[in-house]
Amino acid sequence: MLSLKAPKVQVRRALAAAARRASSRAETGCIVDTYVRPPIVLSHGKGSYVYDTAGREYLDFTAGIAVTALGHSHPDVAAAISDQATKLVHCSNLYHNEWAPQLARRLVEATAAAYPQGTQGIYAGPARVFFSNSGTEANEGALKFARKHGKHVAAAGVLGRGASEALRVDPNLKHGIVSFTGGFHGRSMGALSVTATPKYQAPFTPLIPGVQTAKFNRTEEVGAFVDERTCAVIVEPIQGEGGVHVAQPEFLRALRRRCDQVGALLIYDEIQCGLGRSGSLWAHQRYPDDCSPDIVTMAKPLANGVPIGAVLVSDKVAGLIKPGDHGTTFGGNPLACRAGCVVLEHITQPEFLEH
Repeated sequence: MLSLKAPKVQVRRALAAAARRASSRAETGCIVDTYVRPPIVLSHGKGSYVYDTAGREYLDFTAGIAVTALGHSHPDVAAAISDQATKLVHCSNLYHNEWAPQLARRLVEATAAAYPQGTQGIYAGPARVFFSNSGTEANEGALKFARKHGKHVAAAGVLGRGASEALRVDPNLKHGIVSFTGGFHGRSMGALSVTATPKYQAPFTPLIPGVQTAKFNRTEEVGAFVDERTCAVIVEPIQGEGGVHVAQPEFLRALRRRCDQVGALLIYDEIQCGLGRSGSLWAHQRYPDDCSPDIVTMAKPLANGVPIGAVLVSDKVAGLIKPGDHGTTFGGNPLACRAGCVVLEHITQPEFLEH
């Protein structure tokens, strides 16, 4: 509370602040109420700091929830966005643009260069990229690709005799997905279905069928959950929801081995832990090669705040995806992809990763 004896300048500032808060409430009254926000309005940022409309400075510990990897208003990113905005922001995926292929190539090449010992999964052949608008959409794409791969494996009859016969008759049986406690993969229906947090799931049940939740880092339980009807396992090498939980090498190794045994894909959700946040380009690159994934999903820092997501898939998965299998209106637009090229150039520098 402000004392009535307070100096006039303090009174004026308090009244102005109250007016701004009232204005903010009025302006946001048309927004669906899905967030609890403090009564401040951010106006701009620079480096590790953001500023509100009252001119107050804040140290941004969250970096936009792991997004602004190069800080706010990075001059190289700003220059690229400004220049691209005068040329071509959007043209849809009916046509090629200059920057999506460049960013895809740089992602593929940087991933391989950062992990020369890789021989499995995305490292077994030339990987390929699908661009989306967010991390949630990247995970949705990964799950769709895994479902199609599962049908292919089932129809080919390459598993054990009993399983092969049943799955060949009905390839839809190979649709199971395994996720883990403590994981967070997004809030759309598919991504939410593999996010085993009751407060997120309960209002929207029933979710998609065929999802099982196993306990994170319980290596001894892998065989019980991942079987011949499983098409995918999705896991974060480093979990970031409600704490930082690191996958043990033997756990990821067991997942890789079991996925190979039953013809399932191993998906690493690196939306929050990837792109330099572990000190390497990808968190899984801090593990042995026999833990390598078939698919990696990414988003958050890739364009330093411009919405973008991507799915990096192995050669064997990419070969199954045909025109019309998946799509997006805004994914891979030239503005986001040009910003992504700038960000990736900075992130892949050894001196950057050393920090």
